Amino acid sequence: MGERTRQVLPSVLSVLLALAVCWLTIAFTRDADTATRAYLQMLWGGIGNWPAFLEGGSSNAVLRPLGEAAMKAALLTLTGLSVAVAFKVGLFNIGAQGQMIWGALAAALVGAHVSLPGLIHVPLALIAAAIAGAAWASIAGVLKLKRGVHEVISTIMLNWVAVSLVDNWLVIGPLRAVAEGASSITGTAEILPTAQLPRLLGDSSRLNLGFPLALVAALGVWVWLSRTRSGYETRAVGLSPEAARAAGIPTLWRAGGAMALAGALAGLAGAVLVLGTEGRYPGSLGAPYGFDGIAIALIGNNHPLGAALSAAVFGILRAGGTRMQLLGVHKSFPELIQGFALLFVAGRMVWLALLDRRQKRAQTQAQGPAQAGAEVPRV
Repeated sequence: MGERTRQVLPSVLSVLLALAVCWLTIAFTRDADTATRAYLQMLWGGIGNWPAFLEGGSSNAVLRPLGEAAMKAALLTLTGLSVAVAFKVGLFNIGAQGQMIWGALAAALVGAHVSLPGLIHVPLALIAAAIAGAAWASIAGVLKLKRGVHEVISTIMLNWVAVSLVDNWLVIGPLRAVAEGASSITGTAEILPTAQLPRLLGDSSRLNLGFPLALVAALGVWVWLSRTRSGYETRAVGLSPEAARAAGIPTLWRAGGAMALAGALAGLAGAVLVLGTEGRYPGSLGAPYGFDGIAIALIGNNHPLGAALSAAVFGILRAGGTRMQLLGVHKSFPELIQGFALLFVAGRMVWLALLDRRQKRAQTQAQGPAQAGAEVPRV
């Protein structure tokens, strides 16, 4: 068994086991047929009802679910990358949610109050979101590197500071949209059309530029970590700060840069949400994609491409979760599957021990006939 396969299999087995456990949960509380049909509904809601489409159904049966899955996968990919990049330098970024909040706010303000052509407006809003997320993450980075404050504590606290400042004050106070007439508006002003992320399939799907942007980000982070000197030095700092420092690597600079990049990626997730689907900073950011990024990174083995693949899988499951309600199954089951998968991935050493035992048993069985043949006496 190759080393790469050995690293990937625990995550794959964890997801499969989580799917099995949740299927059994539905089967025990309802029945096996309902559990199976609920899973099929979740699948059709994520990748589209291809049987109905191939039988002559509308293309919306495929395009709409794929758009929803891609939208969720883009957000999960970017927040997963945020956590994974920090892990590579030995830091645990629990603050992707707060960084995403500031990124979303920055994108909303630039999108609503700056008038520019679309070719400039969209990149400017994305850059503003990345800078806002990086700046918020850098607070925790500086506290860690200069004062020794553990990043888990500081990033958790910064999450709640971001929620209090943005959700509980700015977007319902100074930055709230001006209502016209008797209408009531929650959140910031609506972004201008030039700031909207282009939809790739028109009005038939919510698939927008955010999904390929997230894939490019995952590919870019992978190339940076595996093909560049600064990426190598970043990984070296994560493996052994003392050895990296002895080798002349600027450990503080690499650690701080990785933390800022992690914040920038989370900020981009906020921008994709605002510019791609919400059209404004809503009264509350909604789903905690920043916290979900922790699960995505761990299930993806903290590898940029693994995080993207993990995000795609759970994007599909979460997009289809609402269709499970047609059978009386709660729509939160995809989150339950994700939680179980994270729990099982946490037992990675157990999976590796089982795989090693299986490999040794196979080697022993293969060596048995060979040794028996070698012991045949000569005539």
